[in-house]
Amino acid sequence: MLVGVRFALGGGLLYCVLRFMEPKSRLAKKDLLPMAALGCFGVATAQTGFTYGVSLSSAASTGLIFATAPVWGLLLGSLLGLERPTARGVLGVGLSVAGVAAVVSEGLGSGGTNLIGDALVLMAAVCVGAYAVLSMPLLERYSPLAVATYPVLFGAPLLLLLSSPQLVNMEWGRVGLWPLLAVGYAAVFATAFAFAAWQRGISRIGANRVLVYQYLITLVGVTSGIVFFGETLGWNKIVGGAIILLGVYLARR
Repeated sequence: MLVGVRFALGGGLLYCVLRFMEPKSRLAKKDLLPMAALGCFGVATAQTGFTYGVSLSSAASTGLIFATAPVWGLLLGSLLGLERPTARGVLGVGLSVAGVAAVVSEGLGSGGTNLIGDALVLMAAVCVGAYAVLSMPLLERYSPLAVATYPVLFGAPLLLLLSSPQLVNMEWGRVGLWPLLAVGYAAVFATAFAFAAWQRGISRIGANRVLVYQYLITLVGVTSGIVFFGETLGWNKIVGGAIILLGVYLARR
């Protein structure tokens, strides 16, 4: 439900900005399917997996595993012939996978809940890597704002449909001010602004360099988990996180 409301509000805001900033922007019929695919990967699947994953795992594990998104973007780019694999890149991919295994191993004794959460976050990271790479051809024909808006508009209805039973049964009168402000922050800043800025960055410096900024998700996620939720970092996460970051560095260099 959180994801559905977030992207419905964020998508509406993005569309209003697009109509105001680029009133002549129109989506060609041939690009309907590619934009819908971006909505499936970068919005519906990735964000649902990420949100469910972080609810079952920890903020620290989520931040560390999500840092592998650039690696999956590299793999997809190689498969599509957009990038040429190198020995250093292959080594980076291997290290990142090994690092994820080290981080996930810390959840083996938690009854399986952490493992499911970590798997969902890993799925989200794969989808985000694919989203960044697959959006590049569309950025040759559309503005970054348009490429940020249309996938959200395709993904939001699906998310609302999936969350409709919860939306109907929700006792909205019992929702406090702070949760509503949190949803508003997620819609305005983590959705509308973030998606538009992301595509703007890809159009200016390319998917490769933009994906490296996933490092900041790791830094903020791990730090926030410790500061706000009292999470601790075991040696598995420390070593695994270092291996992941080294692997991403080698793969994306």
